[in-house]
Amino acid sequence: MFVHKIDEELELKLIGLEDVEELYELADRSRNHLGTWLPWIEHTKSEADTKDFIKSAMKRYGEANGMVVCIVYKGEIAGTIDLHELDWNNKKASIGYWMGERFKGQGLLTRSCKALFTYAFRELNLNRIEIRADVRNTKSRAVPERLGFVNEGTIRAAAMLYDEPSDHVVYGMLAGEWHDDKD
Repeated sequence: MFVHKIDEELELKLIGLEDVEELYELADRSRNHLGTWLPWIEHTKSEADTKDFIKSAMKRYGEANGMVVCIVYKGEIAGTIDLHELDWNNKKASIGYWMGERFKGQGLLTRSCKALFTYAFRELNLNRIEIRADVRNTKSRAVPERLGFVNEGTIRAAAMLYDEPSDHVVYGMLAGEWHDDKD
């Protein structure tokens, strides 16, 4: 199982069926917080829904078509990061993430993303990572901005958010631009 220790308090762990109950409870407790930007929370009504998501994530991982990791802080799942839309021919992927409400504002997501991006560039040999966020979602946009991603522009009506068009800011990072503490 993939586990990457970031420091004494924080690690990334490949999602697994053992995470169903804890992950569902975290999402359920953060339902109002997450619902503003993540409509999938409306369809997560039980542990069975979370189990189906985890099975899908495990299948994508087995097919080398994605990777969902749990952000584990002091032994508790605090959120997830999803490496998806993997394009091995063009060496690129997209990233999505969410944090439980009580874990926000501690820098955990930024530290976790930084570790995963280093892994993606150095171990998976990706050349590009892309993050998209609704233009109004300043909290989500702050992560790529803190990590030095380039704001590559805005895609108008990139998605529907509760039946309304959502404009997305696109952030990109190339392997040659990425710097972590080891550089």
